[in-house]
Amino acid sequence: MNFKQIETFRAVMLTRSMTLAASQLHTSQPNVTRVISQLEKEVGFALFERVAGRIFPTVEAEALLREVERAFVGLDSLSESARSIRQSGTGSLRVGAVTSIAMSIIPEAMRLFTERYPKVPVVIHTSGSSAVAQWTAMRYCDVGLVSFLSDIPGIETALLRKERGVCVVPSAHRLARKRLIQAKDLAGERFISLPHGSSTRLATDAAFESDDRELTIETPYATTICRMVGLGLGVGIVNPIVSRSMTTPGMKGTGMKMAGIKAIPFEPAIEFNSYVLRPANTPSTRLVRAFLSCVDEVWP
Repeated sequence: MNFKQIETFRAVMLTRSMTLAASQLHTSQPNVTRVISQLEKEVGFALFERVAGRIFPTVEAEALLREVERAFVGLDSLSESARSIRQSGTGSLRVGAVTSIAMSIIPEAMRLFTERYPKVPVVIHTSGSSAVAQWTAMRYCDVGLVSFLSDIPGIETALLRKERGVCVVPSAHRLARKRLIQAKDLAGERFISLPHGSSTRLATDAAFESDDRELTIETPYATTICRMVGLGLGVGIVNPIVSRSMTTPGMKGTGMKMAGIKAIPFEPAIEFNSYVLRPANTPSTRLVRAFLSCVDEVWP
């Protein structure tokens, strides 16, 4: 018994006509008759009785149809599953991201992603770049977004964005009207910094040859630096993706608005790079590609 025989039998049962079944199956009536005859020989009982040029299904045929319909319900379910996969992908999406990206870019990227793939569950894991790299290498995360690269095997990397750091100052600060802030301008200023040991902290400290800053507060999060600057606790240098998300309403980012701070270009240039991590030797899934497309769309 093959699928062609079952499909033909079902068409004849539903139409109660060899001719209509043939039309529905885009074949000839003699071909339908031949296939039904083959099926009757295979199952070992008559499926139809012929009376005055018309066909009538036997009791056995009605019983067989019930089993066939169960099978076709399964096929319809498979078709629906394929349609769902085609439209929404399959499985879940697990994203690892450093805090600066998780708090500035990912919320708006997720808004786009969930509009396009509403049935796909997403988990966002946030930590430092090294932890995100480890998660990605172990395939605990499908994709990682980090701010620096670490020597962890099992990942493939690509530069996502290259940005120049900005100096954030209170909006009423003496430097707030400047179009460019230089390292010497921060002499005597209370400075809120990233913690010792981070590559960005090293690059920031290197920008100040004669360091006259007052290093008062350390915090690992650029969003916290911006918040503290807004409260008048000092000034700081941060990744512009964070300052943009906190100072511009309706931007391509979180849309958060934080009054009281201003972000100004800084010299010498301090680079803030962002990278995409993927598990090595593993093709990106459709969901990963779709998510990264959303990230690219919302990145300012």
